[in-house]
Amino acid sequence: MKMKIKKFEFNPLPVNCYILWDETNDAVVIDPGCYYNSEKQALKDFIINNNLHLKHLLNTHLHPDHVLGNAFVEREFNVQTEANKADEFWLESMPGQSRSLGLEYKDDPIHIGTYLQEGDVIKFGNTELTCLLVPGHSPGGLVFYSKLHKCMFSGDVLFQGSVGRADLTGGNFDELIENIQNKLFVVSNDTIVYPGHGAPTTIGIEKAENPFFRNSTNY
Repeated sequence: MKMKIKKFEFNPLPVNCYILWDETNDAVVIDPGCYYNSEKQALKDFIINNNLHLKHLLNTHLHPDHVLGNAFVEREFNVQTEANKADEFWLESMPGQSRSLGLEYKDDPIHIGTYLQEGDVIKFGNTELTCLLVPGHSPGGLVFYSKLHKCMFSGDVLFQGSVGRADLTGGNFDELIENIQNKLFVVSNDTIVYPGHGAPTTIGIEKAENPFFRNSTNY
């Protein structure tokens, strides 16, 4: 059993979107931040051309740049947004929040169809992802983790050489650092981290080299 990963980088605020699938062709999409029609079409074409059966629409968190394509994916593939309830307030003011980032959101309202909690297991085909609740960048921040495949999808919690900002509504820097140490840095060092922006990294590299943790003795 092998999980396959396709990464898209969508603009105008470069954000990583991931499609995951296995030998059954059941699939999930994580953070479809596609803003332009050409990006939405590229995402749709990839799913259709590879005969994938989209089972879940997952969001690591609900900041506007990560959900710009949610309504499109919901319509095209008959799925509903799955995210943590603590971030729901971002969706309730989506047009205004988008304008604060220099974007104009004109699509349908987005609603959470399934609330995800710590420890929930997302199943598609023969593959499972475990939900880790890691607030700090946003109050409902989630990381999707596969112990079997030694990888995680960290959204804006942890980056290569950095961590997520904590100055947006509901953010808390101390909480973010503590949660990364207690929930992410306890997995194997060779676990690959696929972030919401930028290049992938590993847990081992971030424990050793990330300047926010380099001098820590908590792990």
